[in-house]
Amino acid sequence: MATVMQKIKDIEDEMARTQKNKATAHHLGLLKAKLAKLRRELLTPSSKGGGGAGEGFDVTKSGDARVGLVGFPSVGKSTLLNKLTGTFSEVASYEFTTLTCIPGVIMYRGAKIQLLDLPGIIEGAKDGKGRGRQVISTARTCNCILIVLDAIKPITHKRLIEKELEGFGIR
Repeated sequence: MATVMQKIKDIEDEMARTQKNKATAHHLGLLKAKLAKLRRELLTPSSKGGGGAGEGFDVTKSGDARVGLVGFPSVGKSTLLNKLTGTFSEVASYEFTTLTCIPGVIMYRGAKIQLLDLPGIIEGAKDGKGRGRQVISTARTCNCILIVLDAIKPITHKRLIEKELEGFGIR
């Protein structure tokens, strides 16, 4: 089965090959409708199959503020959550240890701040790679987003994360 992006490309190619006249107007209209449907599906994927695809991402808001820890896999988001809140979030030497959203609460000057340990996002997350849409949409519900970076990686990683967040309208 072809991916949604491949289907979109195929329809665009067929539209480019089809002459525009009265006889083909109906066919082109159907193609445009299919194209619009596929683009809409690309933005909001259908919930067919996958059963519990969004499991773990719906976390009840608690406290005065909500901070989301966003970054690439294995940069220390879970370790930071564990040290600051005392909450257990599994830490391992392999990537994608955290697969769901893990909440923790920190008290700061009388304010309860909820920290969310989000799964690592990868390049192309705004296009849906690696559950990126779910992670970024959860980050969108936060009052503040803390970008966690690995100190030994190049600063270009910060720009990549910012680009993925900007793809969802987060600046």
